[in-house]
Amino acid sequence: MIEPLDSLLDRVEAWMRHDVDDTDVDELTRLVDFATTADGARFPSALAELRDRFAGTLQFGTAGLRGAMASGPNRMNRAVVIGAAAGLAAYLNDVLGTGPDGAPPRVVVGYDARYRSSDFARDTAGVLVAAGAEVTLLPGPLPTPVLAFAVRHLSADAGVMVTASHNPAADNGYKVYLGGRVVADSGQGAQIVPPHDALIAERIAAAGPADEVPRATEGWGVLGRDVVDTYLASVHGMAAVEPDVADRLRVVTTSLHGVGGRTLARALADAGFSQVVPVEEQSYPNPDFPSVSFPNPEEPGALDMALGLAVDTGADLVIANDPDADRCAVAVLDVTQGTHLGVETARSSGWRMLHGDEVGALLGAEAVRRAASSTPGPDGVTVASSVVSSRVLGRIAQDAGVAHTTTLTGFKWISRTPGLVFGYEEALGYCVDPAHVRDKDGISAAVVVASLAARLKAEGRTLIDALDDVARAHGLYVTDQLSARFEDLAQIPETMSRLRAAPPSSLDGSPVRTVADLSDGYDGLPPTDGILLLAEDGTRVIVRPSGTEPKVKCYLEVIGEVAPDAAPVDVGKARVAAHERLDALKAELASALGLS
Repeated sequence: MIEPLDSLLDRVEAWMRHDVDDTDVDELTRLVDFATTADGARFPSALAELRDRFAGTLQFGTAGLRGAMASGPNRMNRAVVIGAAAGLAAYLNDVLGTGPDGAPPRVVVGYDARYRSSDFARDTAGVLVAAGAEVTLLPGPLPTPVLAFAVRHLSADAGVMVTASHNPAADNGYKVYLGGRVVADSGQGAQIVPPHDALIAERIAAAGPADEVPRATEGWGVLGRDVVDTYLASVHGMAAVEPDVADRLRVVTTSLHGVGGRTLARALADAGFSQVVPVEEQSYPNPDFPSVSFPNPEEPGALDMALGLAVDTGADLVIANDPDADRCAVAVLDVTQGTHLGVETARSSGWRMLHGDEVGALLGAEAVRRAASSTPGPDGVTVASSVVSSRVLGRIAQDAGVAHTTTLTGFKWISRTPGLVFGYEEALGYCVDPAHVRDKDGISAAVVVASLAARLKAEGRTLIDALDDVARAHGLYVTDQLSARFEDLAQIPETMSRLRAAPPSSLDGSPVRTVADLSDGYDGLPPTDGILLLAEDGTRVIVRPSGTEPKVKCYLEVIGEVAPDAAPVDVGKARVAAHERLDALKAELASALGLS
């Protein structure tokens, strides 16, 4: 039932009365004028937009907040952020009270370079200070991993990072980490999980109008640049390569207009990589992300400038971070992928981005090798990957006698694995140093990847050769993804319901032996929205709604056998055959889901 216009306008008027930002009030006033003007029939989209902004409240969950920046309760704005900060403050005070030592809650706040990020960070600090917390801000727009590091390094009870990560320029977001005296187990310093998210959300709902929330205008501290130096020192500890070896590798980097450029440059330089060539047009923060459609390394075309520069400079490796630098994309020259058809480009020459599962296998094999020779801690030694990631890490760990854990999607789950030494998810997220950063970290992952590539180059080999080694030793696991973006969000549950009602009986010709509704829990995992299909030949498909975008994602994996002594050309042929199977599987699924 559509809410009567008078009732909607009453709620809009009440919101504007309590808003704290005059610019937001003016913008909402203009939208109301368009939606209700006498010839408003010419502007039906304005009324639809107004209704959507007041259709509910932007939900605070295990991903914190994320949405488009605009006025209204269902958008990211100062009023919504103030309410979120008030809820977090109330939760910390309720959990800690005055604390056993009489110390107030300690919170560190970071932010990226998106529009309004610094405003949201300062509003957060003001609310927390007014509620009695001890608050410090990072010294400027910095990568998310620096904030995650600071939470653990400073023994903070909580951390807030204002960022929308790789979302479009119109969006912003709000991540919350808990540690210190609030979370003392293996999840210390990780992003929130239930029940913390629901308990904070309850207090957000009780916070009251934004203009009634107490907010200090001063009283918080600002950390010095030494926190970045200390973070970089921890990253340097992951660079297992001699400087003279690192010096021979030529690396092209891009931060996609985000905040990671300067930090990555310092991290690579500290590790001895002197031949680093940044994509200058994308090196400095720009909240408009002018050279890419979506500032996500996974999106088609996002790495075109970097790949072109790699060809021009004769680079060995391309490393890309997303705008908040918690993800790391890797591209290499794979001569088996060259087509040399038509106009010569980086891609026709054979440059390709490695899939997240390929990088996960390479980094995981390195971590398992180190773990197998290390002395286990009290929780043992464990590597972890998400349920939608390749099963290859589990096979690598099993063959080495190292424990492996499968978790729900997201680093809030991966990073709290007891005894974790390495964790990854296929969406370009890698936790290579959980002792310091309990989250994905695109800076430290970049240093480890570059170190591996440099060591291989000194041996006359490449990352592709290392992937062939993994296939020979553990089997060929090849993955891909099919996704559909929806403008009408109602189509997402409809798509999932259609699949639940009529799952395919075969996958690329192999009979389906297992159909598991992940919402009922699966293989020891907590319930989550998704469906798993497993065929007789090991082919696996997982379909789930995205947690951060209006998408349904299908994660596909096929397994091939490779002889332990297979020549590189034979491994290459097996990989091509596997990708052909994936292409056929994608076409089947698109039809089954009604996406074709």
